[in-house]
Amino acid sequence: MKEIKTYSQEDTVEFGKKLGMLLKQGDIVCINGDLGTGKTVLTNGIAWALGINEYITSPTFTIVNEYERENISLYHFDVYRISDPEEMYEIGFEEYLYNGGVVVIEWADLIKDILPQDNIWITIEKDMKNGVDARIIRVEFNGERYREYEEKLGSGDDKKR
Repeated sequence: MKEIKTYSQEDTVEFGKKLGMLLKQGDIVCINGDLGTGKTVLTNGIAWALGINEYITSPTFTIVNEYERENISLYHFDVYRISDPEEMYEIGFEEYLYNGGVVVIEWADLIKDILPQDNIWITIEKDMKNGVDARIIRVEFNGERYREYEEKLGSGDDKKR
């Protein structure tokens, strides 16, 4: 598990870019955290690294936003309003998972039972020590597919203050 600390939205975006540079077709990124912790901010960094220059908004009411580029697609889910994981199948969730794009899922813990075991699991927490509005980002790389990512991501807390 990697633990990274960020001290601003810009830091969180930069970490998202760093992670996004590693991602390939078929990767699944699961992001968890309370409201306002920076899940969509992190997703913006991932999108930028994939060559998506649009501002990413959370698809809270549509559940999924699709961003197509010539070499890769990003499927950005926000499952906050899902009351039963089975609802995901009604929108073709499995097709998104296995369609060759990068899948980013906010509030992934709500549908954990239907997710593939191989994934990148991210938890973001606010860290309000000493009056600083920082974030602790914990990243777990689950499965053989992601083994090299952990090594390439770096040594953890590289934003010391």
